[in-house]
Amino acid sequence: MNKAELIEAIANSSKLTKADAGRALDSTIEAVGKALKKGDRISLVGFGSFSVAKRAARLGRNPQTGKEIKIAAKKVVKFKAGTELATNVNKGK
Repeated sequence: MNKAELIEAIANSSKLTKADAGRALDSTIEAVGKALKKGDRISLVGFGSFSVAKRAARLGRNPQTGKEIKIAAKKVVKFKAGTELATNVNKGK
């Protein structure tokens, strides 16, 4: 599913116009991004939680040359699925 398909699904299930659903989705994505940038944790009960973790600097290897390279430390976004989401995904098996 891409962003346009998600907007259409939101519009259909909430009886919003596609334009309104698009603005709502964009606002949600922006709010999540701002909160994560500040280091906050976002928890959506039943869906999951987003958090920021620090990844330490480390040595890696260039797969083409085999030469060691330094990989800088950085922050990464983590997502942990909630119980309800995980259960719904596994029902499809």
